Amino acid sequence: MQLGLIVESVVAVLLVITIGYCWTLNKRLKGLRSDEASLRATIGELITATEIAERAIMGLKSTAGSADRTLGVRLGEAEAVSKKLSEQLDDGEEVLGRIDRVAEKAKASAKSHSEAPKQRQEAQQHNRQQEKREDDNLRAPLETAPEFETSYTPRKRVTSDLRRAANETASRLEQYRRRAGGRSA
Repeated sequence: MQLGLIVESVVAVLLVITIGYCWTLNKRLKGLRSDEASLRATIGELITATEIAERAIMGLKSTAGSADRTLGVRLGEAEAVSKKLSEQLDDGEEVLGRIDRVAEKAKASAKSHSEAPKQRQEAQQHNRQQEKREDDNLRAPLETAPEFETSYTPRKRVTSDLRRAANETASRLEQYRRRAGGRSA
């Protein structure tokens, strides 16, 4: 009987150990199931955040495309303004050349006036008429360009001011082109 009692004791101990192990295993499985629920919640939040990010990226692409188109329009306008400014600069130089010629003729006529009083009066009258015609010719282009002053300014100053403005416009245009080239790359 001793042997039967020993076997039953060993089986009882093994059953107690098995029950303890099953109890520990049950606790771990419960913990794993609770972690599974939190993991599912985390994955759901991640999917939602991914969808929001995708919509934001689509919005940014749309905004970037719109900004690119707007920049293209503005670059075109800047090129047109630069070209117009260059043409006006050339026209201004031509007008200043005419003014120089008129001034030289006036100086020459003043010298010739000192030679003979009668000839001086005739020449003055002739010069006045010619200056009036040239003045009328000069005013016509100036009236079509109201953005410039019509008062007399020395030729070098006006030319340098116009050139400086044209250069500034050209440099700004080049900066816009560089920026636009950098964005589309």
